[in-house]
Amino acid sequence: MTKKQNFLLEHNKLSPLNLHTTLAMLTCFKKEKPALFKNDEWSIDKLRRPFILWLTSFTKEALEDIKKKK
Repeated sequence: MTKKQNFLLEHNKLSPLNLHTTLAMLTCFKKEKPALFKNDEWSIDKLRRPFILWLTSFTKEALEDIKKKK
């Protein structure tokens, strides 16, 4: 399993259903916030809070569009 997949599993395990995510959403987050990443690290401790803040900044419709992307 990749580090991104591990982050996905851990984040979804710790989050309520309305904050569950997908690999597509994580990819979009990384593209929008490249300064948070070094050597493709997906540290749950370092990235979860910024990810949740980023995730909750979207409208419901925008989140659905991101979830549909591959």
